[in-house]
Amino acid sequence: MTMLKSTYNPLLLFLFLLCTSNGFSQNDKQKQLETRRIELRREIQKINELRAENKSKEKSQLSLIEDFNYKISVLSNLIKVTNQQANLLTREINSNQRKISNLREELATLKEDYAAMLVKSYKSKNQQSRIMFLLSSNNFKQAYKRLQYIKQYSDHQKKQGEIIKIKTIELQERNSNLLKQQEEKKSLIAENRVVQKSLEGERRQHEVLMKSIQKNLTTYASQIKKKQREADRIEKEIDRIIKAAILASNKKAGTGKTTSSTSFALTPEEKVLNTNFVSNKGKLPWPVEKGFVRLGYGTQPHPINKSLTIKSNGVRIATEKGAKVMAVFNGEVSEILKMKNVNPIVMIRHGNYLTLYRNLSQVYVKKGEKVSTKQVIGEVFTNPSNGETILSFTISKGTSTENPASWIYKM
Repeated sequence: MTMLKSTYNPLLLFLFLLCTSNGFSQNDKQKQLETRRIELRREIQKINELRAENKSKEKSQLSLIEDFNYKISVLSNLIKVTNQQANLLTREINSNQRKISNLREELATLKEDYAAMLVKSYKSKNQQSRIMFLLSSNNFKQAYKRLQYIKQYSDHQKKQGEIIKIKTIELQERNSNLLKQQEEKKSLIAENRVVQKSLEGERRQHEVLMKSIQKNLTTYASQIKKKQREADRIEKEIDRIIKAAILASNKKAGTGKTTSSTSFALTPEEKVLNTNFVSNKGKLPWPVEKGFVRLGYGTQPHPINKSLTIKSNGVRIATEKGAKVMAVFNGEVSEILKMKNVNPIVMIRHGNYLTLYRNLSQVYVKKGEKVSTKQVIGEVFTNPSNGETILSFTISKGTSTENPASWIYKM
C-alpha cells in the first residue's frame, strides 16, 4: 500500500506570499489615495466657505485670478487622485474576477475529487469490511501500515471537506468584495463628473476675467512691478533685522564671528530647542485654524502677466475674518517689526530657525517673550475694501528662507 504524503513546494509558497504582499500594497495605495481625496475635498470646502464669506466684497481682479488659479489647481488634483483610485479599483476588480474564475475551477475540481473519494470509500465498504482488510494482513507490520492508511485516508477525506467549505466561503467573500468594488468605482466616476463640471465652470470664469484684464495689461504690469518693489523693500528690511539679530547673538556668545555669519550662536537651551524644531519638520501645526495657501513658496510666473515673476519667500494663507494667529512651535519673540505702510510682523526664534507672521492687525505678545506651540500671538488683518484676510507666513534658517510646505503638516 502506498501511503498518502503531504508535499511542500517552496515556489508555490513564494508565489502566495508575493500575491499577498501585492494585495497589501494595493490596499495601502488605495488608502493613501482616499486620504488625499478627502483632504482635497476639504480644501475645496474651505475655499467655497471663504468665497461665500467675502461674496459681498468687491475683490481686486488679481485676487480673483489667484482664487481661480488655486481652486482650478485643487480641482485638477482631485480629478487626478480620483482617476488614480478608479484605475486602481479597475485593476483590483480585474484581478478579483480572475481569482474568482480560478477559485470556481479549483472548487469544481475539489468537489469532483471529493465525490470520487466518497464513491471509492463506499465501494470499499461493500467489498470488504475494514476489519477483514486488517485481518487479511500477512503480519503485524502490514496490519499496522493498513491501519495507518485507513486513518490517513479518513483524515484526508475530512480535510478535503474542510477545504471545500473554506474555498466556498472565500468565493462568496470575493463575490461580495467584487460587488462592493464595482459600486465604489461607480461612485468615484459619478463624483469625478461633478468635479469636472465644476472645473470647467471655474476655467470659463477664469478665461472671461483674463480677457478683460488683457485689455489693460500695461496698467496691471506697472502695478505688479510696484507691488514687487514694495515686497522687496520689506524683505530687505527683514533680512537686515535677522542679520543684526545674528550678529548680536554671536557678540553675546563671544564667538568672534563677523557680520557675514548666517547662523545664530546657540546656548545649550537653544540647541535643544533647535533640535526639537527640526525633529518636528512636516508635523508643525498651521499658524491659523482655517485657511488655504493662495500663493506658494518660491519664484513663479505671475498669475496675470506670465512674462513677470513673483518671488515669494513664504506662503500667503487666505483665512477668515478675525482669524487668530498661532505660534507653530515653542520659541522666543525675537522682534516685532513695524514699518511704514506695512502691518505689524511678529518674528519668533526657535534656535537657529525663525518663523515670521506678517499682515497682523493686532499683536498679543512682546519682544523677548517666550511662547509655546499654538499660543495665540495676534490677529490677521482684514482688508476693509475687499474683505480679504491674508496671513503671510515665512520660515527661515538663519538668513535662508525655506518652503513652509515642507514644515507644516499637510500644507
